[in-house]
Amino acid sequence: MEWFESWFDTPYYHLLYNNRDYTEAESFITKLTADLHLAPHSKIIDLACGKGRHSVFLNKLGYNVLGLDLSRQSIEFDKQFENQSLIFQVHDMRNPIDADPMDAVFNLFTSFGYFDNESDDKKVFQSVYNALKPGGFFVLDYLNEEYVRKNIVPESLVKRGDIEFKITKKIEGQHIVKDIRFEDKEQQFHFFEKVKLHPLETINSYASEFGFERIKIWGDYQLNEFDKETSSRCINLFKKK
Repeated sequence: MEWFESWFDTPYYHLLYNNRDYTEAESFITKLTADLHLAPHSKIIDLACGKGRHSVFLNKLGYNVLGLDLSRQSIEFDKQFENQSLIFQVHDMRNPIDADPMDAVFNLFTSFGYFDNESDDKKVFQSVYNALKPGGFFVLDYLNEEYVRKNIVPESLVKRGDIEFKITKKIEGQHIVKDIRFEDKEQQFHFFEKVKLHPLETINSYASEFGFERIKIWGDYQLNEFDKETSSRCINLFKKK
């Protein structure tokens, strides 16, 4: 089992990250969809949708949304939000997507770069390309390699209720590895996250190989211009040729 298959399906993953800023996320989605000029009722895939916060908000904005995620527990949770224009399914992003041609695919908040093999990374671009209409958009919201290398925090302690998460971060080759240790109910737990530090050039080469054109890059969730040295994010906008 891959690290993300076990970690993302635990309640501790969601507990650790339960402070995510919904206001910022909704503001980002609002700005993003406005910038793309997506028409009402456009069809959007939220790829690696987690517990569905972006999918639900996109649906409230008037879009037809398909939320896909590998975590069965997350999708079971998401099912409560379903309606005629909002559907959730268990799906591995490396596999072909069984859906009508879509207007856009969003992969948000660093939900890429988990795979050891380059061929798996490429499968994601292939599946997204095949799922889109000609001229459809692929938004890949990723970390900025340069920024991460310069601003890594080696150790931190995060308290959630009675649980203290001891977190260490280090760079190993082309990966950033986050080590997560904690105790609950007198039991010791250890998980980790491992994400590739893909350079801009690598991401663009994958996109080009599978028929995408990069339109622009934003550097944060306010959609400010990307700066390789100072931007916290690397939000890529690709268009299917």
